[in-house]
Amino acid sequence: MVILQAAVDELARAGYGGVTIEAVAARAGVGKSTIYRHWPDKLALIADAFETFHEKWVPDVSSLPVREALAGLLAHVAEVVADSPFSRCIPALIEGAERDPRVRRFHHRYSAERRAALVELIARGIDEGSVAPAVDPELATAALLGTIFYRRLMTARRFDPAQASELVETVLGPPPKRPGRRSDD
Repeated sequence: MVILQAAVDELARAGYGGVTIEAVAARAGVGKSTIYRHWPDKLALIADAFETFHEKWVPDVSSLPVREALAGLLAHVAEVVADSPFSRCIPALIEGAERDPRVRRFHHRYSAERRAALVELIARGIDEGSVAPAVDPELATAALLGTIFYRRLMTARRFDPAQASELVETVLGPPPKRPGRRSDD
């Protein structure tokens, strides 16, 4: 875990082009050979770090209703994006993806896998009746995440995680009225 954290910290500090196995090894207090025994190159190391930390830190929302689960995941994303070593890695990965097709493939795959959880939740909400059938899960996911990342990358004001429920309501609209229920119920 120390090596993976060192890789993330080095990516945040130096940018993708500036990351070297030597620098990660020095930061982690290990030899280069220790790193090369487990990872063939810096991209494999960085990819493993991202996957490992995602699995460790993402909240389990499987038992929550769809809208609460969405708000929980979005609040988590907003917290990570607001101020963490990972938030400082975002520009580095974008820059690396522009210059290296292997980084681009990793970045796009990793992002698509993360988005898939939200797309599936919204689709489940449509099936269960808590999200309007007219909502496109892919487009809604892009709008939800886009708000958070836009604020991080393009403005001076980060998205407040406490506004996650409000963001869900703004993008998805109110839950559909169920047939047979009066509006004053």
